[in-house]
Amino acid sequence: MEQLELQSILLPGIEDKRPLVISGPCSAETEEQVLTTAKGLAAIGIRIFRAGIWKPRTKPGGFEGVGTIGLQWLKKVKEETGMYVATEVATRDHVFEALKAGVDVLWIGARTAVNPFAMQDVADALRGVDIPVLVKNPVNPDLELWIGAIERLYGAGIHRIGAVHRGFSSFDKKMYRNLPLWHIAIELRRRMPNLPIICDPSHIGGKRELIASLCQQAMDLNFDGLIIESHCDPDHAWSDAAQQITPEVLDYVLNLLVIRESNQTTENLHELRRQIDGIDESLLELLAKRMRISREIGVYKKEHQMPVLQTPRYGEILENRTKAGMAMDLNPDFVLAILKEIHEESVRQQMIVMNE
Repeated sequence: MEQLELQSILLPGIEDKRPLVISGPCSAETEEQVLTTAKGLAAIGIRIFRAGIWKPRTKPGGFEGVGTIGLQWLKKVKEETGMYVATEVATRDHVFEALKAGVDVLWIGARTAVNPFAMQDVADALRGVDIPVLVKNPVNPDLELWIGAIERLYGAGIHRIGAVHRGFSSFDKKMYRNLPLWHIAIELRRRMPNLPIICDPSHIGGKRELIASLCQQAMDLNFDGLIIESHCDPDHAWSDAAQQITPEVLDYVLNLLVIRESNQTTENLHELRRQIDGIDESLLELLAKRMRISREIGVYKKEHQMPVLQTPRYGEILENRTKAGMAMDLNPDFVLAILKEIHEESVRQQMIVMNE
């Protein structure tokens, strides 16, 4: 994949260190709420203030943002605090209005990033503009869509681009509002190593009590920044109240963070990685051996007119191997996921034999 020649998303006066922090309310609600929150954030050293002006909601009838009047409140934030301001844009008109109001940073939301037509429309509206633009991951776990959204902006001449990892929509919301699926963001970093990646723990967690741990995980994964929703009175926020925190709590969370830099000796790390490489090679050899046996089973089933899928046997494997994994101190969900992938490939191998 050809590497994009990206430029820094940092604005003048902002120090180049981890984490870059962007914070502010989910939605701009009133002028007083915006300015009170901004002043609280400025007091703890936050340099970029975020607020949603247009709010796409899942269902009609909810609060969908104050609209362009809120841009005037962002202007006041700049004038009274000296902070930079950021907001989400989803249409060509949003782009024009935000730029006209002097917004410093734009971001593209998950619902827009998932739609190539909408992304191209926004990209065309930004053509010729020199401004940092952040792209949230699409609602569904599709790395190619995420990369495609970034490439559309780049193709329109936008070179100050960052990615925002806000998690992926899922029916299962027991723990997180949006599943982190960190491996997708890690793969994005591998594919685009010069692309800044910012974590959105507010939308991943959906609950304020998860924000601190998610921030630390993002830092441990070498993310470049954090975009965190904060509000002067979170419990009475007009949207996403459960996931917003006060500026004072944000200050506490940021002060707790441990930032691990990679400028220390890696001699011992190289030895450990060498051992990992050897184990991985052994794992691949074992998997290859397992698939050869699966093909032999496929031959036997074909000769004896047996169906490929043996449901009782599959259930027995899942149950017994998961218990064995737990006894070895392995996460049962991790073991289950691996077993399902191995079984799927085994079935595929047997189907090839059946159809020969």
